[in-house]
Amino acid sequence: MSRFHFTLYSRSYCHLCEDMRQALLALQAPDESAAGWFTVELVDVDADPGLVARYDELVPVLAGSKDGKPPVQLCHYFLDAEAIKRFLGDGI
Repeated sequence: MSRFHFTLYSRSYCHLCEDMRQALLALQAPDESAAGWFTVELVDVDADPGLVARYDELVPVLAGSKDGKPPVQLCHYFLDAEAIKRFLGDGI
């Protein structure tokens, strides 16, 4: 089971969303021994009016959770490497 879980709130035809997804996936270890230390769930905000109301102008939004704890918003628009490092280090 993965220790960290990221949720990427995105939408179709969003180049910033794809850029953030690619940047996040690039953090995965290239060797298989460390693969799977995190999971990524893509959520289409346009499929849920509540998510549109919450994230519409901020998309893409990245949230993270550790060991089943409630997710926290880490960054929006672009992957914030420093926020990710703090999250992974603190385990929020």
